[in-house]
Amino acid sequence: MDAVIHERFGDCDHIAKRGGTEEAIRMSKLFLYQWHRDGQLPFASLIENVDHGDAVVVKCQQWLAQNYERADIVAEMVQQSGLPKRTFDRRFRAATGYSPLSYVQALRIEEAKQLLETGSQAVDSIGREVGYEDVASFRRLFRRITGMSPGDYRRKFQLPSFGGGGAARDGAQPDERA
Repeated sequence: MDAVIHERFGDCDHIAKRGGTEEAIRMSKLFLYQWHRDGQLPFASLIENVDHGDAVVVKCQQWLAQNYERADIVAEMVQQSGLPKRTFDRRFRAATGYSPLSYVQALRIEEAKQLLETGSQAVDSIGREVGYEDVASFRRLFRRITGMSPGDYRRKFQLPSFGGGGAARDGAQPDERA
């Protein structure tokens, strides 16, 4: 499969030169084809299942997508639902396949991954931006979910500058502590 993808699309450097960094990242995720070979775990995206038929959970998912960085978010979601906590937890898991807390964590890590791919903001700052006051906890969770540290993720996902716009080209040095 790699040979077919390479033959059809060239490598990520070629895509970045022609279509920009963002397009190269999008294509590499689409085909799980990277300029490195660390498996698929770091690139697995949260699948937002909203076609499950539970209107209460859909409403909470939509609200959560705009408010994921807030403290005590699961308690707020339960309050938004109007359901008892145990009922909410059960329905949320049945509808999404995630516990409410796991879903929030996955959503936050997905946002952090996007920020790492496209910006030069310090890792600790990204952790706080997506809702983690304790940056050590953020780093541990990021590693558990993606299989690599935030710094390693950034180094592997940010493409070199090819003049198409994007944070890797702004000359700033990201905080790469792992």
